[in-house]
Amino acid sequence: MLVSLLTVLVGWHAAGVHGLAWGLLATLFASGIPFAYILGGVRRGRLTDHHVRVREQRRVPLLFGLASAAAGLAVLAALGAPRPILALITAGVVGLGVAVTVSHWWKMSIHTAVAAGTAVVLVLTFGPGLLAVAPLPVVTGWSRLRLRDHTVPQVVVGGVVGALVAGAVYATLA
Repeated sequence: MLVSLLTVLVGWHAAGVHGLAWGLLATLFASGIPFAYILGGVRRGRLTDHHVRVREQRRVPLLFGLASAAAGLAVLAALGAPRPILALITAGVVGLGVAVTVSHWWKMSIHTAVAAGTAVVLVLTFGPGLLAVAPLPVVTGWSRLRLRDHTVPQVVVGGVVGALVAGAVYATLA
């Protein structure tokens, strides 16, 4: 949900009404197709749930999401998408690459990583007034702890990695 909303907002900010179309196309590849894949895996019984809580089940859906986002990036670049959209999807591809690597050995909180990356990109895109979203990764991390899906270190590392990757990649390319 956060990825979809962020992608549409960045598209709108980059190119107005036309940017909304770019944001929706990017959302299809960045979250729509990967989420459909996960739901299909849940329906077939290959995945336990749409959060993919079992670490051993995460690799294939994460690789599928990575491939979908990378394909989307190629399509968006070929069609001439605005630079901020390309920067955002690139940040997502890099972040997913890190998540795939880390998840092989450890269950870092990807939810918290996405929330932290979202907060950073919102501030970089819309300015310091959006520092009001700073509690977003904290609340997300708290929910992951409350649900007992992660430990404190998994949440903290997810938040730090998400913020650093999104900040470095998006700021460099946007």
